[in-house]
Amino acid sequence: MPASASFADLLEGPALGLWWGVPFLGLLITIAVAQTVWPARWERHYGTLTGLWIIAAVVPLIARFGTNGLTALVRLLLLEYAPFAVSILALYIIAGGIHIRSRMSGHPAENALLLALGTLASGVLGTPGSTLLFLPVLLKSNRWRRHRVHSVLFLIFVVCNIGGGFSPIGPPLLIGYLKGVPFLWTVRMMLLPTAFVSALLIAAYFALDSLLLFRREDPEARASHQQEHDVIRLEGATNLLLLCGAIGLLIFCGSWQTGVAVPLAGVTIPAPDLLRLVGLSALAAASLALTPKGIRAANEFSWLPMKEVVVIFAGIFATILPILAILEAGANGALSGLIRMVTGTDGQPINWAYFAASGFLSSFLDNAPTFLVFFNAAGGDPVALTGPNATTLVAISAGASFWGGLTYIGNAPNFMVRTMSEQRGVRMPTFIAYLAWSAAVLLPTFALTAWVFFP
Repeated sequence: MPASASFADLLEGPALGLWWGVPFLGLLITIAVAQTVWPARWERHYGTLTGLWIIAAVVPLIARFGTNGLTALVRLLLLEYAPFAVSILALYIIAGGIHIRSRMSGHPAENALLLALGTLASGVLGTPGSTLLFLPVLLKSNRWRRHRVHSVLFLIFVVCNIGGGFSPIGPPLLIGYLKGVPFLWTVRMMLLPTAFVSALLIAAYFALDSLLLFRREDPEARASHQQEHDVIRLEGATNLLLLCGAIGLLIFCGSWQTGVAVPLAGVTIPAPDLLRLVGLSALAAASLALTPKGIRAANEFSWLPMKEVVVIFAGIFATILPILAILEAGANGALSGLIRMVTGTDGQPINWAYFAASGFLSSFLDNAPTFLVFFNAAGGDPVALTGPNATTLVAISAGASFWGGLTYIGNAPNFMVRTMSEQRGVRMPTFIAYLAWSAAVLLPTFALTAWVFFP
């Protein structure tokens, strides 16, 4: 088997049945049920439960495919999961060393402005970096309020997901850039859909908060909060430089084309991936060494949110491996019906179907391979997809970027926000309750977006 063999090659993707996805589905159901029925036990035992589903996925895989199965697993861990975990952890450490003291009072207009700024920052800093900067500000400015969960949920919708849609700073749109889609083409073509969806959601937030919830708050509590925050100040400015360095490193490594690679455990790690791992680790170490402890204490910095994110997503990556192989098989795999849905009987792309299909899969699966699957299904030619078929590529890009907010696991920052918010006393919805919230808010928004942009 060649070193460049895909998951579909290693695991015989065209022959895999959908039942190989049972461990992934089991993990999702476990998260949903345990968070709803046994939240306290889930907090204590999520590592054990996740580990059991990893075993249920990995053992049959290795038993069936032997060395190829082990190679596919190691490749997934080293080339997909490790960069993900290190990137999220490094950004969490660096952003956790930046403390913003503001005079924001939790007023609906101020919260809406904060969401708008965070959405804009997501296209520049990436969704994890922007989330980690703006979430603490939102939580602190609203900590006097009884009704604040909705503010966190809308932050997940727009800052953790929608805002990342207008630039190829990170996955999934970085994949298109690596495939030959010009950087500025993505910015130009995705700016209007991103602004449209963001404006709808922020307007909906403002209406909900100002007309229904804010008037129920205690005005005396608000006055007391404002007296505590009469100074605007940025602390930990060194970490701003480290954060810019981390974003620059991610962009450089994502665009560096080289054949140099380092062999490790039977897998060749490309030089850009290795540089990213080492560079981000060094920046995180510098942040830990240079940041005064008082700043992290003011941010209520804790390792617990990262622990849960790293463990849960280890389970998601491990159990999702067979599904990735099926997706890579494309029209020859068990999900061929989904691929055929996006093409009409005349052979022309159905753009709204591309938007919905890439979006729905991205709300449960990793959005980077989902983008790549539909990019290839649309022909895989960057010249055609940025020319006569530009609307199709915009539909794929919007689906893969926007729909991640539909579930907690649709994008790593979602789960991170949930855990960090609960650490700070915000009682977040369970997996199922969150899905009800997101479906009620996002699905009508996406239906309108499809009608306007992808008829």
